[in-house]
Amino acid sequence: MIMEKMKAVVLEQEKNFESLKLTEVSKPVPKQGEALVKLKASALNHRDVWIVRGLYAKIKVPVIPGSDGSGVVESVGRGVDSHWRGKAVIINPALEWGNNPYAQSPAFRILGMPDDGTQADYVLVPAENLMAKPEYLSFEEAATLPLGALTGFRALFTRGLLQKGETVLLTGIGGGVASLMLSMAVAAGATVLVTSGSRAKIEKAINAGASGGVIYSEKDWAQAITDLAGDRPIDLVVDSAGGDEFNQLIELVKPGGRVVNFGATAGNPREINLRRIFWKQLSIQGTTMGSPTDFYNMVKFFSAKKIKPLIDSVTPLQDYRVAYQRMMNGEQFGKLVLKHQ
Repeated sequence: MIMEKMKAVVLEQEKNFESLKLTEVSKPVPKQGEALVKLKASALNHRDVWIVRGLYAKIKVPVIPGSDGSGVVESVGRGVDSHWRGKAVIINPALEWGNNPYAQSPAFRILGMPDDGTQADYVLVPAENLMAKPEYLSFEEAATLPLGALTGFRALFTRGLLQKGETVLLTGIGGGVASLMLSMAVAAGATVLVTSGSRAKIEKAINAGASGGVIYSEKDWAQAITDLAGDRPIDLVVDSAGGDEFNQLIELVKPGGRVVNFGATAGNPREINLRRIFWKQLSIQGTTMGSPTDFYNMVKFFSAKKIKPLIDSVTPLQDYRVAYQRMMNGEQFGKLVLKHQ
């Protein structure tokens, strides 16, 4: 039997960006419970860059990266409802989350490594990870949602319990998850403050609905945030950096407030001020990705509010290196999208 071929971006060697190549590989065939999606668009996440740079755990090569994708179901395996064929879909990249809504199972993994991901003509996924694409979104817009909006929705609402009228601080605005959280928090009726290393990114955030922001590298940035908040103190902080500035976030949030973290790009704090946490009666929570219910609720939230995700740029798949380099340089504001033929 002659195997059909498809084009895919493949990381062939660990810690070697030059080994990330657009090449031909065998087109996958759906088995029981699976669906084959003809991709129309995919999008980058920092996870893709970390994998390429060898900064991710248990890297397996060769592998097709990419967790975000939207497209049309071409075929399905045994046991899958045939109604999916020809449907426009987005893909939940959280594989085998498990039955516990509070935390992922030991078998949990993310599409795009070790399982081949979405930076290809086709991707094979469990049919249970499909959801109909919101009609108001283009394929390029829908492709921005899966990993970033799922992570952000869980951080803001499932874990952070953000309510209309509250004030939320989002650290490190500009990246995909943060920009999606900005859109969601504004749509939910919250006051949004941001931090960034770039004045231009703060201005873009304000244009997208944020009430203000500060440069986190400037002296007394925390006091500047407090001044911006004024008589509406910070109810919730969502952070993905960690580092020694984490104690500043504990100081910034109001008594009885919440701090949610889903990353440590600045490393672990050398110490944590426990006295401030218990005296202020704070809730400090960790989160990552999200459950199938979170994904369903996220898509429904976007649809109900008709939220348009912030897109930095749309690049043809064959020019994937341009998008990767832009993310590596930290130049983007919003999602970097790859358009497939």
